[in-house]
Amino acid sequence: MSHLDHNKLTAGGLLVTMGIVYGDIGTSPLYVMKAITTGETISKELVYGGVSAVFWTLMILTTFKYVYLALNADNRGEGGIFALYALVRRYRTKWIIYPAIIGCASLIADGFITPPISVASAIEGLANLGVRNGIDFSAIETVPIVLAILIALFIIQQFGTNFVGKAFGPIMLIWFVMLAGLGMIQILKNPSVIEALNPIYAIKMVTIYRNQLTGAHGFWLLGSVFLCTTGGEALYSDLGHCGKQNIRISWIVIFICLTINYLGQASYLLTNHLNTEFTGRSVFYATMSADFLPYGIGIATLAAIIASQALISGCFTLVNEAMKLKLWPNMKVNYPTQLKGQIYMPSINWFLLAGCIAVVLVFRESGKMEAAYGLAIVLNMLMTTTLLLHFMHMKRRPIWQIVVLGLLLFVIEGAFMVSNLAKFSHGGWFSVMLAAVLFFGIFMWYKAKELRRRHLSVVSIDPYIPMLKDLMNDDTVPKEATNLVYLTMSGEQSKIDSNIIYSIFRKRPKRADIYWFVHVDICDEPYVKQYKVTTIVPQKVFFVRLKFGFKVEHKVNLMFNKIVRDMQNMNEVDELSHYPSLRKHRFNADFKFIILNSRASVDDEISPFDQFTIRTYRLLKKLSLPTTEDFGLEVSNVEVETVPINIGKTKGIELKREY
Repeated sequence: MSHLDHNKLTAGGLLVTMGIVYGDIGTSPLYVMKAITTGETISKELVYGGVSAVFWTLMILTTFKYVYLALNADNRGEGGIFALYALVRRYRTKWIIYPAIIGCASLIADGFITPPISVASAIEGLANLGVRNGIDFSAIETVPIVLAILIALFIIQQFGTNFVGKAFGPIMLIWFVMLAGLGMIQILKNPSVIEALNPIYAIKMVTIYRNQLTGAHGFWLLGSVFLCTTGGEALYSDLGHCGKQNIRISWIVIFICLTINYLGQASYLLTNHLNTEFTGRSVFYATMSADFLPYGIGIATLAAIIASQALISGCFTLVNEAMKLKLWPNMKVNYPTQLKGQIYMPSINWFLLAGCIAVVLVFRESGKMEAAYGLAIVLNMLMTTTLLLHFMHMKRRPIWQIVVLGLLLFVIEGAFMVSNLAKFSHGGWFSVMLAAVLFFGIFMWYKAKELRRRHLSVVSIDPYIPMLKDLMNDDTVPKEATNLVYLTMSGEQSKIDSNIIYSIFRKRPKRADIYWFVHVDICDEPYVKQYKVTTIVPQKVFFVRLKFGFKVEHKVNLMFNKIVRDMQNMNEVDELSHYPSLRKHRFNADFKFIILNSRASVDDEISPFDQFTIRTYRLLKKLSLPTTEDFGLEVSNVEVETVPINIGKTKGIELKREY
């Protein structure tokens, strides 16, 4: 099913949406209430306050901010932090790059935590099963099981998940029906728990409530409450896969099921553990009967795997978009199935697996992972809010609306941020460290690209036309190729990089019958595929501008071959070989691509920061996919050259001649 089919409001589209979008937020009942009540004496104030805070967090952040507000800020049907960045960067506001980079780094950092905590929370239901069968749950070692599931999950990524993906929707439907059913059974035992939806209980928990054992203020419980909405950003990112209407309609059902389950867990706690401390491993599994528990664990495990799979695929998509926007080093991208949008990135896959294994081995239990979870994602949410408000400003929405909305979202998300900081020393440092390392890498890559663009020298091509014609006719210079193709950084058809002139005339004269200057432009729209050819010298010199969307696979070699065929059909260029012996047998003309790698001149005076930026860039470049492979160029037809670029002032030298 294509992304256009997903955008249609259909029963199938709703089912697919349920499987793709809501894995993370849908599995939050596994650990949210346990996180809120851990170390607390169960009381009405605590339970009602926790459920009320969860409900209104889902209402304001998930429903209002993401399902309503963010889905309206789509980029030709695409969503997510980079789609939003691509949408607002056209207004030439420089600072918006920083929220985009921070948002990307924090979302990938979240990718290291979500699979372990989801799978661990599901598998730990075995402890509840052991207790009910008279087995000491401490003897049940869940870490090997969690690791085995995670390793298997990451291994199958390379084969594609098309077949498995077809089952995601039905499994998640069963999961949400189970959530509602379990919750309703408990609510019927204590119907008065429904009054917990009153926002006054959430306000009292944040402002008045204190832990009866430690005296800790209820405000710090917001760090646990926040776990209920961590899938909001993934919801926005999956807009292009499922479509706005499918997400909005299905969310109504999901929201109801989640609310019923949270109320059911609250009812269970008040009915069975009032005025005591809940010492079980999972409030969620405690609501199940002994007979149903094995089935519940199985369904929960499948739902957790789906949630993990969705986040892994989301990380692939996010990094791929960052690469197209020149914010991430080029990496290998595979397309394991014909399903549109499904990609596999080997380096990112194994990088995520290594991080997930580290999380499991360091924290071991989902309860301890909760401390590392949430801090990075709330930072991501703050960045999305910043870009959303800027988007509204660019769309000339009334200032009072932007101010009111900004105050509402920044106060709520700021409170979650502060409360999550309390978990920093207990595990939050892990996600912050990951986000900081990723931010540093992305930022230095961006600064290096910016440094290169800032010092890129372009020249008018007109003065060099006579020189090119003379070079074409100079038989004393060996012919480099019939068609010589340069990839140029300049997007103006009348100008080219000075480095290209250096390569053609100075470094080693390169004679050809036809010169092509090709510029690849990654635009802000996701699926654009266009080209424009400007004839500089008929039959001899051409400027080609390829325009790709940031979600399009830019195979320059294939695209360029098509352009040449189209031009031959229009008699604009002769594609047959220019060598008589080969032309006689109708061989096609030969092509050679020249890739220029810029390197700072050794004679330049460069600031310490620029020197550090260049060194970091060179290190990251070694880990990057070669330009030839990134552009899909035939290696046998490519030559890579290193040319100097002037970053700073040339060092002055005082030298006296002796006679």
